[in-house]
This record gives sequence, structure tokens and C-alpha cells, in this order.
Amino acid sequence: MATKKKAAKKAAAKKPVKKAAAKKPAAKKPAAKKAAKPAKKKSARKPNAAFMKALTPSAALAAVVGAKALHRTEAVKKIWAYIKANKLQDAKNKRMINADAKLKPVFGGKAQVSMFDMAKHLAKHLS
Repeated sequence: MATKKKAAKKAAAKKPVKKAAAKKPAAKKPAAKKAAKPAKKKSARKPNAAFMKALTPSAALAAVVGAKALHRTEAVKKIWAYIKANKLQDAKNKRMINADAKLKPVFGGKAQVSMFDMAKHLAKHLS
């Protein structure tokens, strides 16, 4: 039975394919001139005011990032620079941060904190 199906497929494959009737090319219409539109200027993206508000770090956080008032994003950048400079990321799991003597008070006394929890701990030390 399988050979009959194969033979039917071969016969169908050998039939010539009919060509489609030739279509007439469409007549080209003259292109209409579009009125020149004034170019829209893209407005620069405005940063969120909450992130850009200058905040004073606590004494524990000031030991790491400095006592000068800074915005949240700058505080996070400085914390990451400190972490990278002192190689405080866990070797096996890079998402975990090992706290040293300066970071332990910032992280609530914990020896190891997830990078996702770091922002939560930093918020307590910025006012």
C-alpha cells in the first residue's frame, strides 16, 4: 500500500505546472507632489525629578560615597564603583554583594545582600 502512495506522489510531481496568464503592467500615474511638512523636533527626554533630587547621605553611607549631597542614581553609581574597586561581588554568584566593614552598617548589619535589595537598603540612608 505504501508503494501505491509513493507512485501516486511521483506521478503528481511529474505533471507539468500550468503557467499563470501574463498580466498587463499597470499604467503608471504621475506622482502627486506632497506639501512640505515642517520637521518636528524631538524633545529631549526629561529625567524623573524624584531621581534627580539631591539627598544627604547618612553617616554610614557617607563613609562610602562621601558627605556631599547627591541624587539617588549617583549614589548607586558610587556604591557600585566601591563594590567593583574592592571586589565585593561574590565569586560564584555575581548577584550577591559581600559587605565589608564600611558597607555592613549600610546593609543593615547583613554580611551578604542581593544586588536587587541594595537599593532598598540605600533608600534608608538617603534623606
